Amino acid sequence: MSLHGSFLSDDQFACSICLDVFNNPSSTPCGHSFCMGCISRYWDGTKVCQCPLCKKTFQKRPDLQINRTLREITEQFRSMRGGGGLVREKRGVKAVGGGDGGLPDGLFDELKKKLPRPLPKVPVMPTCEPILTSFSAAKTPLASSVPSHSPIAAINQNGAPPPPPPTYSHSRGRRRFTMSGASSDQNLPICETHHRGILIYCRTDRVCICPECETLDHYDHDTVSVADEWVETKAQLSVSEQEIQEMIRQRIRKIEEIRMSVSELEMAVERETAGSVCLFSTMMSAIERSQAELMEVMEISRRAAEHQADAMIRQLELEVIELRRRESALAELAQSDDQIHCLKTFPNLCSPPPTKDWSAVSVDSDLGTGTIYRSLGAQMEKFQAELKRIIETGFPALIQEPSPVRAQPRTKMVQDYAVDVTLNSMTAHPRLVMSEDMKSVRCGDRHQLLPDNPERFDRVVCILGREAISSGRHYWEVEVGKKTDWDLGVARHSINRKGKIEVTPSNGYWFLSLRDKNKYAFRSEPSTDVQISLRPNKIGIFVDFENGQVSFYNVDAKIHIYTFNDVFNECVYPFFSPCTNKSGKNDGPLTITPVSRMK
Repeated sequence: MSLHGSFLSDDQFACSICLDVFNNPSSTPCGHSFCMGCISRYWDGTKVCQCPLCKKTFQKRPDLQINRTLREITEQFRSMRGGGGLVREKRGVKAVGGGDGGLPDGLFDELKKKLPRPLPKVPVMPTCEPILTSFSAAKTPLASSVPSHSPIAAINQNGAPPPPPPTYSHSRGRRRFTMSGASSDQNLPICETHHRGILIYCRTDRVCICPECETLDHYDHDTVSVADEWVETKAQLSVSEQEIQEMIRQRIRKIEEIRMSVSELEMAVERETAGSVCLFSTMMSAIERSQAELMEVMEISRRAAEHQADAMIRQLELEVIELRRRESALAELAQSDDQIHCLKTFPNLCSPPPTKDWSAVSVDSDLGTGTIYRSLGAQMEKFQAELKRIIETGFPALIQEPSPVRAQPRTKMVQDYAVDVTLNSMTAHPRLVMSEDMKSVRCGDRHQLLPDNPERFDRVVCILGREAISSGRHYWEVEVGKKTDWDLGVARHSINRKGKIEVTPSNGYWFLSLRDKNKYAFRSEPSTDVQISLRPNKIGIFVDFENGQVSFYNVDAKIHIYTFNDVFNECVYPFFSPCTNKSGKNDGPLTITPVSRMK
């Protein structure tokens, strides 16, 4: 059996650091062997103990011992090489002596049993440089750690040219990966620079690389195989998915909490309204303005709270959608077999998307009525004597058990100021048709031939009342029925009645409008939309000239709708506009009805 041709060579007994035959060989915990002195000096020059071949990092410097079996085999090989069988020639092995340059069969079998099982042959890739050349060109720690007594150092000191690079079947100086076995799959990505399979993940730079990239650019980095890194990453992916699911649950709970807060707020408004109505039922007309302001503030607070809640719910729902999308992406990533794609995609998905901290967010439940009540308390000082009597004697049974009639004392109070209102035909637009008693008006299909007197409206389809209001308090009611559009209120005597009209308080108009059957608005500056839950069939209008008030009521529901506060410098007239009939959809009349006084 030929030793040179089939088994033993210098490469199998060479230290990867000094490139010479082992001297007191020792093995690292990862299974690689080096000269005891070489590996000790190599670790002395680094902060992290790492295997020069596989790059495995040891948290604690291993306590190395001499591998006695390998040393014994190495010494036998050294004696054979020096004494009678082999001589070293330019890092190659050449047989001398003997018939075929080999060893006796008995000695060969004995050495074969003691030698560690050799690594499988790995073909050298065309782009791989010999390990000695790459080490010397890059001036790596391995090259700088070659001892001065090694053959390479001796040649350099003597000035002789360096020996030609070794031609190993595979390098033991650095870890080498080849496109063999499972790694030769056609789906394996290829490095664009070195045209080798991407099998390694660099934890230092967080990139996937090929073995050549590791040797040239990542030799001192923390590297592992792609499969090993994916195992650890998949465990982190499960944790991130659970965090996303918990964030979704928290936001769904917050949505329910906000909706419940809105419901509680509406109940609080109802309770507050009922309490204020009971309180105002015992007060005189002097505090009517306080009630109107209170209702307005609560309505504004309710709408503001609903708007705030809607905005928060919309934002939370958007975050839930984004989190669910992220959850779906993580779930798809967990099922994917494309490890490279997963490693590239996971860093963008592992952290939750930017979201708002909702822990301290809640709907503002302050109704803003505190200031109104404090003002009301000051006015109630004059009623102190009456309140003391009520505290001592209590309310009458009728007041203690409020009826629907007593639920709106303000309506009853303003009805005491009912006046007889009729229409002034001299101001009517030519399309308007009045009843004989001048109590009803509707819009006709065509213009009538009427004199164009200065009092008549020629463009806006409206009409004024005959009775001027220049002092005191006045109240009247108008039936609107099922009309889809109308305007009701008061107008100043000196308003412009020709051409286009800007119907605002600054121009002398104070009225409530309905458009498209359900859009109510006050013609303020700017126009103020209002939500009316119960569609009114009859509207009550109350005017307090001295206090500059114009108030509107839903007569059937006994509900105050809105109050204008202004200053009247001249007399005002009741204002009516049935609007156009819209091809018969809005042909119903506006009718002034008698006021029913409550007993």
